[in-house]
Amino acid sequence: MTNTTTPTIFRIGGDLEVRRIGYGAMRLANAPHERSGTTAPIWTAPTDRAESIALLRKAVELGVNLFDTSDAYALGANEELLAEALAPHRDEVVIATKAGVLRPSPAEWIPHGHPAYLRQQAELSLRRLGTDRIDLFYLHRIDPQYPLADQIGALRQLQEEGKVRHIGLSEVTVDEIEQAARIAPIASVQNLYNLTERGHDPVIDHTAARGIAFVPYFPVSTGEHGPLAKVAAELGATRSQTALAWLLHRAPNVIPIPGTSSPAHLAENTAALGLGLTEEQIERLAG
Repeated sequence: MTNTTTPTIFRIGGDLEVRRIGYGAMRLANAPHERSGTTAPIWTAPTDRAESIALLRKAVELGVNLFDTSDAYALGANEELLAEALAPHRDEVVIATKAGVLRPSPAEWIPHGHPAYLRQQAELSLRRLGTDRIDLFYLHRIDPQYPLADQIGALRQLQEEGKVRHIGLSEVTVDEIEQAARIAPIASVQNLYNLTERGHDPVIDHTAARGIAFVPYFPVSTGEHGPLAKVAAELGATRSQTALAWLLHRAPNVIPIPGTSSPAHLAENTAALGLGLTEEQIERLAG
């Protein structure tokens, strides 16, 4: 059976051309042994800073040109890390960041969408990233305490001032995307999605039909999924590569952002972009 092909490039907002395997920098924080699991603190700058910078630069060498961060990751230290690491390549890469979550302690992630706060955080991100315009700026979470129109309005104001190029949303429904799109153009949506967590299928279909990027976070889940190991063996690939390849075949607007602090895993992840699947394999993986 013939392997299906999938585009390797997507243009976020119609003009930001990125390869369809990005890099999620969230885990580059604290000490290496503190980075795994859903309760990782993501609280301080990485203790292995030199290695982290080398890894980010290696990602560029491997063709990655979309890097994802947030003001909430290590209280801004993650943005500073990316700024330093990517400075030699700044004109070659797209850096996405976010605002809208408070971090009063390592265990707390609290949505906060006061419009003035969002604008303030954008100013701080601009300084930490060493730029005068953020390529892609996400509302990290919708805060139910404030009207969505006001939260998106703050991002639209930043866009009108030339401080933000494109606007994104994170962890949203189709209805919320439609509401936000009435206030400002939405270029990207970042939701939890992988082989075993597919609750946002309607969001993928909605964004694909409108040319909006869909950026799945935690894109690699190789746990309780029966066909994955067999398909990976058929391809001569790892389970992680196969899971990423399935995402790439799910829709042409899907841009996974796997994160790792391992150079070997980084190379493995980026190689998934060239991994073809047959229609029958795609169907088996989709279950």
